[in-house]
Amino acid sequence: MPQYRKKPVVIEAVRMTKDVRTDMTKWPVWLHSAWNQLKGTIGSVYRLEHACPDGPLAIVTLEGPVTCQIGDWIIRGVKGELYPCKHDIFQATYEPVDDKPRGCC
Repeated sequence: MPQYRKKPVVIEAVRMTKDVRTDMTKWPVWLHSAWNQLKGTIGSVYRLEHACPDGPLAIVTLEGPVTCQIGDWIIRGVKGELYPCKHDIFQATYEPVDDKPRGCC
């Protein structure tokens, strides 16, 4: 049977720790944009429980709303799509990208 390897792609992501969840100044611009979209539209992010400021978030994907818990990562994919990823899966799948240009000290 044929086998396939996932192409290397660079994504942006933020881990939704309790600190990051409650301090929106630590959010990247793309997550702020998703937060400010109309609730329920594809790509929007909103609080599941309005009375719980550090509770889970909903991310509306093409497949419908998915939940992002504290400790999960929110990934911005190659086409700008957002989706949550459990921490252990994130660690097994992604590694940091070195921002330094090649040939630099």
